[in-house]
Amino acid sequence: MRVGMAADHGGFGLKQEMAESLRAAGHEVVDFGAHRLDPADDYPDFIIPLAKAVAAGAVDRGIALCGSGVGASVAANKVPGVRAALIHDVFSAHQGVEDDDMNVFCLGGGVIGPSLALELVETFLAARFSGAARHQRRLAKVRALENRDLA
Repeated sequence: MRVGMAADHGGFGLKQEMAESLRAAGHEVVDFGAHRLDPADDYPDFIIPLAKAVAAGAVDRGIALCGSGVGASVAANKVPGVRAALIHDVFSAHQGVEDDDMNVFCLGGGVIGPSLALELVETFLAARFSGAARHQRRLAKVRALENRDLA
């Protein structure tokens, strides 16, 4: 799978470690930065290009990291076509994809350790959208919101 990754200084170390593990597992990793540790950097500078790549189909899924994961989630969800969520448990890592077609996984580099983070990401990447009618209906409402086509 072609996986995009992005992190600010708060998620930089975890991104580096996770990218290495994902490559070893056979994934193609596209790194949207940061490419060096800079405590003054800003998460939108890296997360927005990642989110745009996910929305455009340039990468299959995205992993967005910052200190808490909250800022990464907020920024990624501003891009139409992105369905990002802050994930800290295995159930949400797969259910978010199966039911909500989540395409960007957000995590805090200061919240979860590398072993659990990798397990969560592997679960996210292995999950597939169910395509069930009720989920399709709900996602159509989300797309209408993105397009401002609300009644």
